[in-house]
Amino acid sequence: MEDLAITGTPKTPAVRSDANQGLLEITGRSNPENTVEVFKPIVNWVEEYVQNPGEKTTLNIQLEHFNTSSSKSLIGIFKRFEALKKEGREVIINWHYDADDEDILEAGENFESVIEIPFKMIPVG
Repeated sequence: MEDLAITGTPKTPAVRSDANQGLLEITGRSNPENTVEVFKPIVNWVEEYVQNPGEKTTLNIQLEHFNTSSSKSLIGIFKRFEALKKEGREVIINWHYDADDEDILEAGENFESVIEIPFKMIPVG
């Protein structure tokens, strides 16, 4: 399977994946005009990955800002990994946030409350 290497822009996140290592990273800002289009390659990669996942999967999320439609796309991604967790596989979600940004911390806590995967909250800076 082909891994992702998407360069971020001021409105779209940078994305890096490594199926062999069970890794997906989404960083930067996610405030695109067409969220579905931006997240399509990520969702496609995740759907392919979960067909043949590693024993351990790690998601590193470090967004400084994201809009509501990006939030919906993230939940969709988390739900796909939640299914792996329910199958007994190890899934780790590292939620990185600026130590001074309570809104992003709270957003991570809100995601964690609806997803059956514990989030590791990691303050940065």
